[in-house]
Amino acid sequence: MEQPLLFSMTFLILFTSFYSTTTLAQPISLSPSSSSDSDSDSSDSSSTDDIINILRKGKSFNVLIRLLKTTQLINQINSQLITTNNGYGGLTIFAPDDSSFSQLKSGFLNSLGDNQKMELLQFHVLPVYISSSNFDSLTNPVRTLAGESSERLQLNVTAFGNRVNISTGVVNATVNGVVYLDKQLAIYHVDKVLLPLDFFKPKTPAPTPSPAIAPKTNNLTTNNEDDLGTSKHSSGAISLVLSNQGAKFVSFGVALVVAFVTMSK
Repeated sequence: MEQPLLFSMTFLILFTSFYSTTTLAQPISLSPSSSSDSDSDSSDSSSTDDIINILRKGKSFNVLIRLLKTTQLINQINSQLITTNNGYGGLTIFAPDDSSFSQLKSGFLNSLGDNQKMELLQFHVLPVYISSSNFDSLTNPVRTLAGESSERLQLNVTAFGNRVNISTGVVNATVNGVVYLDKQLAIYHVDKVLLPLDFFKPKTPAPTPSPAIAPKTNNLTTNNEDDLGTSKHSSGAISLVLSNQGAKFVSFGVALVVAFVTMSK
């Protein structure tokens, strides 16, 4: 009885040791959490809550989350991801954390209008998917959702090994790590808010309309009429003078005739 029992215990110990060794030897997964993977199998994988939840798990993107909601840019990103799920494009988001926003000048965000806040957030989104190993394949200036103006919305990305720098003409930022990464969406943590040059470059003033020039023809006509009126008055005065002189001459002739008749008598 002791030998079978000893054999059974020995077999049990060997089996337990083998199972434990196999389990501990498995590599640690660096991919997104299993909850994200399970969500990707559902029809709501591109819902607005997905990106918000990803940022919430980071626990330091509260300001960015608030701006995404108030500007409703999250809806535009959602539409882009729906298109991506159909086999087109992708998205890359540069996400500044709360400490990055706290580095801005006091009252800066409140001084921006709704359109500027939208432009600021769009400036952090690339309409293409960029993996962490493909930053060196980008062509500067990089196009963002804010537009393609190379002068006012320039975004230059340079990669040196594992270091990725971003320059906007106003700030120089660094990619500090990966917040989320799959085959369609990439979210990278940046250490500064990416301020577009468009906010600080003077706007070209609209051309001032030239003053209207009054037509000269009316003045010339009026002057001519005035001149003609003067001539009319002048000619009338001359005629009056001549007629008065003629009357005097006739009266003088009559007086001479009367005098001559009187002397003849």
